Amino acid sequence: MMHAGAYFGLAFCWFFYLFIKKQEPYNFRKGFVKVSVLVVIFGILIEVLQGALTTYREPDWADIVANTIGVMIALGFFILFRNFLNHVKRQISSFL
Repeated sequence: MMHAGAYFGLAFCWFFYLFIKKQEPYNFRKGFVKVSVLVVIFGILIEVLQGALTTYREPDWADIVANTIGVMIALGFFILFRNFLNHVKRQISSFL
Protein backbone atom coordinates (compact mmCIF):
# COMPACT_ATOMS: atom_id res chain seq x y z
CA MET A 1 0.00 0.00 0.00
CA MET A 2 2.84 2.39 0.79
CA HIS A 3 4.54 1.67 -2.52
CA ALA A 4 1.35 2.31 -4.50
CA GLY A 5 0.75 5.56 -2.61
CA ALA A 6 4.30 6.79 -3.07
CA TYR A 7 4.34 6.07 -6.79
CA PHE A 8 0.84 7.54 -7.16
CA GLY A 9 2.23 10.75 -5.65
CA LEU A 10 5.34 10.73 -7.84
CA ALA A 11 3.40 10.10 -11.05
CA PHE A 12 0.62 12.54 -10.09
CA CYS A 13 3.09 15.36 -9.48
CA TRP A 14 4.81 14.71 -12.80
CA PHE A 15 1.48 14.46 -14.65
CA PHE A 16 0.25 17.66 -13.05
CA TYR A 17 3.44 19.46 -14.04
CA LEU A 18 3.02 18.35 -17.66
CA PHE A 19 -0.64 19.26 -17.59
CA ILE A 20 -0.08 22.78 -16.21
CA LYS A 21 3.15 23.62 -18.02
CA LYS A 22 2.43 22.46 -21.58
CA GLN A 23 0.26 24.36 -24.03
CA GLU A 24 -2.94 22.98 -25.56
CA PRO A 25 -1.47 21.47 -28.77
CA TYR A 26 0.75 19.26 -26.64
CA ASN A 27 -0.15 15.58 -26.99
CA PHE A 28 -0.98 14.73 -23.37
CA ARG A 29 -1.61 11.07 -24.09
CA LYS A 30 1.92 10.65 -25.47
CA GLY A 31 3.42 12.62 -22.57
CA PHE A 32 1.49 10.69 -19.93
CA VAL A 33 2.57 7.37 -21.44
CA LYS A 34 6.22 8.51 -21.40
CA VAL A 35 5.94 9.62 -17.77
CA SER A 36 4.21 6.38 -16.79
CA VAL A 37 6.93 4.28 -18.41
CA LEU A 38 9.72 6.36 -16.85
CA VAL A 39 8.24 6.14 -13.35
CA VAL A 40 7.74 2.36 -13.65
CA ILE A 41 11.34 1.97 -14.91
CA PHE A 42 12.51 4.08 -11.98
CA GLY A 43 10.69 1.75 -9.58
CA ILE A 44 12.25 -1.32 -11.19
CA LEU A 45 15.69 0.29 -11.05
CA ILE A 46 15.29 1.09 -7.35
CA GLU A 47 14.27 -2.50 -6.63
CA VAL A 48 17.25 -3.90 -8.53
CA LEU A 49 19.68 -1.50 -6.87
CA GLN A 50 18.44 -2.20 -3.37
CA GLY A 51 19.11 -5.88 -3.98
CA ALA A 52 22.50 -5.29 -5.59
CA LEU A 53 23.89 -2.55 -3.34
CA THR A 54 22.62 -3.50 0.10
CA THR A 55 22.96 -6.58 2.23
CA TYR A 56 19.80 -6.02 4.25
CA ARG A 57 17.26 -5.43 1.44
CA GLU A 58 16.03 -7.68 -1.34
CA PRO A 59 14.25 -6.84 -4.58
CA ASP A 60 10.61 -7.85 -4.53
CA TRP A 61 8.26 -8.37 -7.46
CA ALA A 62 5.31 -7.38 -5.29
CA ASP A 63 6.88 -3.94 -4.77
CA ILE A 64 7.27 -3.49 -8.53
CA VAL A 65 3.63 -4.48 -9.04
CA ALA A 66 2.51 -2.06 -6.30
CA ASN A 67 4.59 0.74 -7.84
CA THR A 68 3.00 0.10 -11.23
CA ILE A 69 -0.49 0.04 -9.72
CA GLY A 70 0.16 3.43 -8.12
CA VAL A 71 1.21 4.88 -11.47
CA MET A 72 -1.84 3.42 -13.21
CA ILE A 73 -4.17 4.86 -10.54
CA ALA A 74 -2.61 8.31 -11.06
CA LEU A 75 -3.07 7.96 -14.81
CA GLY A 76 -6.68 6.88 -14.33
CA PHE A 77 -7.26 9.83 -12.02
CA PHE A 78 -6.08 12.24 -14.71
CA ILE A 79 -8.26 10.57 -17.34
CA LEU A 80 -11.36 10.62 -15.13
CA PHE A 81 -10.95 14.18 -13.88
CA ARG A 82 -9.57 15.82 -17.02
CA ASN A 83 -12.43 18.36 -17.28
CA PHE A 84 -11.97 19.44 -13.67
CA LEU A 85 -8.21 19.67 -14.17
CA ASN A 86 -8.74 21.83 -17.27
CA HIS A 87 -10.79 24.16 -15.08
CA VAL A 88 -7.97 24.27 -12.51
CA LYS A 89 -5.48 24.96 -15.29
CA ARG A 90 -7.54 27.90 -16.55
CA GLN A 91 -7.79 29.27 -13.00
CA ILE A 92 -4.04 29.02 -12.49
CA SER A 93 -3.33 30.58 -15.89
CA SER A 94 -5.65 33.51 -15.21
CA PHE A 95 -4.02 34.03 -11.81
CA LEU A 96 -0.51 34.12 -13.27
